[in-house]
Amino acid sequence: MTGLDTATLAERLIACPSVTPAAGLVFDCLEAMLEPLGFVVHRFSAGDAPDGPVENLFALRQGPSGSRHFAFAGHLDVVPPGEGWVSAPFAPERRGDLLYGRGAVDMKGAIAAMVTAAAQVPADAGTLSFVITGDEEGPARFGTVSLIEHMRASGQVPDLCLVGEPTSVHRLGDMVKIGRRGSVNMWLTVKGSQGHVAYPHLADNPCRKLVALLAELNALRLDEGTDWFQASNLEVTDIEVGNPAHNVIPGEARARISIRFNDLHSGQGLVDRVSAIAARHDGTVRAAISGESFLTAPGAFSDLVAVAIAAEAGVVPDLSTTGGTSDARFLKALCPVIEFGLCNATMHKTDEAVALADLDVLARIYARIARAALLGG
Repeated sequence: MTGLDTATLAERLIACPSVTPAAGLVFDCLEAMLEPLGFVVHRFSAGDAPDGPVENLFALRQGPSGSRHFAFAGHLDVVPPGEGWVSAPFAPERRGDLLYGRGAVDMKGAIAAMVTAAAQVPADAGTLSFVITGDEEGPARFGTVSLIEHMRASGQVPDLCLVGEPTSVHRLGDMVKIGRRGSVNMWLTVKGSQGHVAYPHLADNPCRKLVALLAELNALRLDEGTDWFQASNLEVTDIEVGNPAHNVIPGEARARISIRFNDLHSGQGLVDRVSAIAARHDGTVRAAISGESFLTAPGAFSDLVAVAIAAEAGVVPDLSTTGGTSDARFLKALCPVIEFGLCNATMHKTDEAVALADLDVLARIYARIARAALLGG
């Protein structure tokens, strides 16, 4: 397949409704794009309810024996579009210099650019693969984690991996992610003893203890940041008592916190620290660690990405670890991983849109990166 038009490929993907968890039609669409390029496509579902099953796709174009393996990674699922769109969110529409539709930026446009790039990489340059899940925007329990298990079991572990998240800020190419902070959410419960507000000596008000607990947590200064990471931050995201009566001291009070942390911490270490503080206030903690922090240290991989961006977009990118989490937090266990993609100004927003010109440039950048990664320069 030659003469691929990235915008047309993006339109085909956008036209497949794929609110997380994505399955079926949108994977059919991508498979139809990849097979003519010589990829062997393997699709499978993983996991059980409530967070599964999740559909995943691993496509491989095998290079010569002993050649390097470069992987493109991403997701076909999108967040719900919501109301108020000028045009239907899953009916892609070109207006002026922009292509509108849910997923145009995050991240069907990037996947389309990856396909176009793959067509520009000679088959004998090395092994090329696509690591695509349908559940990055959701719980992410059975998506990329299951793809990693499949790749390891089949002996197809890449040397380098590029995730197509929308990392650019003001113009295409101005930012590349070489790491991400970790993320942990914790649910705090403080027990008390219910009673009448007029007889506080006969009750034990958990709200007082919860307020004191949250004040102590809010006063924590976890760190001052590192060379590549901003300071870790703890945020209170919910406080709940659920007491319908004005004259009753409740028997329990609850809160939720979220911590985004740098490489000075581990998720479990933070859970242990918060649990020790909570215990002093008669509180208990339930936690969910979404991912650990990671850093792909600046070096050969980030250099070749920067060279490709400069050659095609005329920009020297900033190397950054800011922002939320992505599936790179899992893929880093396989090989060095970097994130780079489109401008993120409209991701997850009404009337999500991508510049048509950016799609073409991104495809050329991705092709340069893949060729350099496979050929060693």
